[in-house]
Amino acid sequence: MRLLLDLGNTRLKWALEEGGRWLAQGAVAWSEDLALLGPAWQALAQPAVVLGASVVDAAREQAVAAQVRARFGREVGWLRTPAAACGIRSAYPEPGRLGVDRFLAMVAAHAAGAGDCVLVGVGTALTLDALTASGQHLGGLIAPGPRLMQQALLGATAQVRPRNDGVLVDAADNTSDAVVSGCWQAAAALVERFVARMAPRLGDRPQVRLDGGDAAALAPLLGVPVQVVEHGVLHGLAVWAQTQSDATAAH
Repeated sequence: MRLLLDLGNTRLKWALEEGGRWLAQGAVAWSEDLALLGPAWQALAQPAVVLGASVVDAAREQAVAAQVRARFGREVGWLRTPAAACGIRSAYPEPGRLGVDRFLAMVAAHAAGAGDCVLVGVGTALTLDALTASGQHLGGLIAPGPRLMQQALLGATAQVRPRNDGVLVDAADNTSDAVVSGCWQAAAALVERFVARMAPRLGDRPQVRLDGGDAAALAPLLGVPVQVVEHGVLHGLAVWAQTQSDATAAH
């Protein structure tokens, strides 16, 4: 039994996994008190292993590790991005510079038989990665997620002050709708452009997989077929953990 941890930019997500089955799962936002993990984990069975994937700072990693230690008496094994694992080969000449979340999303897609695909993470950041059916990473892009675009725009301008949250439209007649629509359409356009540019290297019709907190909101804006998936990092971490376990057992 394994406790899997995904420390993202906005939230800590976790799952208790055994034999490919999720026995429990949950999430805590960084804006909340990590002590909330105590009650959430109180009823969990004792995991044999605790594994974590993190894109946050060392202080938050240490805070989560302290919670794990206090509840389970275990140390967290932090996965750092390798050059190759689980059939995936990174395009980065410095593999450690590739976010472990992006690497694990590729591991999950490859294990699920996605074939030639484009992986899109829609959260605080908008990440895009091209992956061949053979597991070769072709590289990717990183941009602000649509909500971060809105925040950056409002923080850097004096006159752009929406009166309400705004709605998505093709062409706005007020500032609120213009900001929301511009940022979300910019994200959609980047995804479509990346898919078009990568398609010749991915068999022309790559599967497009969207994951992340805003994946479901972005999907309807795209002019290409997409599949919305959930918890790609945790699923990739489970695949990686099982691969390591199988390798150890073989020896």
